[in-house]
Amino acid sequence: MKKSKATFFDVMNVTILIIIAVACVYPFWNILMVSISSATSVLAAKVYLLPHGVNVDSYRYIFTTPRLNIAGSVYNSLLYTSTGGVFAVVLTYFTAYALSRKRLVGRRVVMLLFIFTYMFVAGLIPNYLILSKLGFVNSRLVMIIPNAINTFLLIIARSFLDSIPIEMEESAFIDGANDFQIMLRIFMPISIPVIATISVFYAIQIWNDFIDPLIYLSKDALQPIQLVLYNLVLHPGANSPVLETIMTDQMSVVPKNLEGAAIVLGMVPIMLIYPFAQRYFTKGILLGAVKG
Repeated sequence: MKKSKATFFDVMNVTILIIIAVACVYPFWNILMVSISSATSVLAAKVYLLPHGVNVDSYRYIFTTPRLNIAGSVYNSLLYTSTGGVFAVVLTYFTAYALSRKRLVGRRVVMLLFIFTYMFVAGLIPNYLILSKLGFVNSRLVMIIPNAINTFLLIIARSFLDSIPIEMEESAFIDGANDFQIMLRIFMPISIPVIATISVFYAIQIWNDFIDPLIYLSKDALQPIQLVLYNLVLHPGANSPVLETIMTDQMSVVPKNLEGAAIVLGMVPIMLIYPFAQRYFTKGILLGAVKG
C-alpha cells in the first residue's frame, strides 16, 4: 500500500512539474514561432505550436535596418556581458579569498560594510551624481565597474572558500608559496563550481539589465539589446524607432514578426550559457551556502 501511494504521489509530482514546465516554455516557443511565420498567418492569429508559412524576413530586416539598432545593441550586450562578467568574477573571487582568510585584520568589519551597502541603497539621484562626476554617464564603463561586486555572490564565494580545509594553505606556506600562488594554484582549481555559479549569475544580471542603461546611457550607440527591446516593444515613442509593416516583393513582415525576432535575439545568447555551466551550477550553490 505504501509503495502504491508513493508511486501515485511521484506521478502527481511529475505531472505538475511537466505542466509548470510547459507553462514556462510555451510563451518563449510561441514568440519564436511568430518570428519565423508569414505575415498573413500572424495577422490571422494562426500561429500557436508550429510556424505557418516559414519566413525569416523579420531577422533579415532587423539586422539590415540601422535605425532599429538591433545588431549594434546585440554587440553591446555581448561586450558588456563578457567584459563586465569577467571583471566582476575576478574581482568578486579575489575579494572573497581575502575575506575568507582569518588572518586578515578587520575582515569582519569589511564584510559588514559590504552587507550594509547591500541592504541600504543611497537612491537614484545620489548614484547618478556620483557616476556623473566619475565620468560614467554615457560611457561603457557604467555597465562594467559600478556593479562589479554583488554582495550576495560575494557571500557565496567566501562561504565556499571558508569550507576548504586550512591545512592546504598551511602546507603550501611551508613549501614557500605566497598568497597569490596559493589562490591561483590551489584554491582556484577547487573553486570551479562556485566560479561557474557566480559567472552565470553575473552574466544574467548584466545581460538582462535595462534600468541602468535607461538612466545612464542616452546615446543609441551604447545601448544594450534589453533597452532597445524596451523602447521598441514596451515603450515606443517619439524618441525611439517604431516597428512598421513591410510588404514588398522581397520582404513581408508585420510588427509582430519584428517584435518576436527582436525578443528571440534578446533571449537566445544568455540561454546558451546554461548548458556549459549546468553541471557546476547546483553544486556551487549548495557548497557556497554551507556556511552563512
